[in-house]
Amino acid sequence: MSVDLHALYQEVVLDHNRHPRNFRAMQGGRKAEGFNRICGDRVTVHLRVEADVIRDACFQGSGCAIVKASASLMTEHIRDLTLADAAALVERLRRTLSAPPGAPIDDLGALGALTGVRLFPIRIKCAVLPWEALLAALSARDEVVYTSPRSLDRRIP
Repeated sequence: MSVDLHALYQEVVLDHNRHPRNFRAMQGGRKAEGFNRICGDRVTVHLRVEADVIRDACFQGSGCAIVKASASLMTEHIRDLTLADAAALVERLRRTLSAPPGAPIDDLGALGALTGVRLFPIRIKCAVLPWEALLAALSARDEVVYTSPRSLDRRIP
């Protein structure tokens, strides 16, 4: 990772942690919660969907700076996406974050700042947690999804 990208990662994570965007609850709509049993990070994603398009997105929760920054960035970037496009974005982000540190990075726009976690594999789960909750909310499943350091793409019962 270049020095510039690493600096951007740190700056973006700190900014979104200190000043999270869309940190609020939403009445009605779709929601799902993500929980990491290992460290206690918890995030609830709320969506307002109209005609298969995300019209509003917000989150609540507690956890490390990476969880808050990832959720904040996510809510900014999924608004006005179709459900299918949002699900595809989750898959692109997962694929990029789980790639080895030297692998090419997908162009994720401002979300590319999250790729800094590739240098700290144990923290990938932090960046992915809000996105796991998003997938459940996209499917209109008001449920709790779990993440752990062992897996990026399976739910643990």
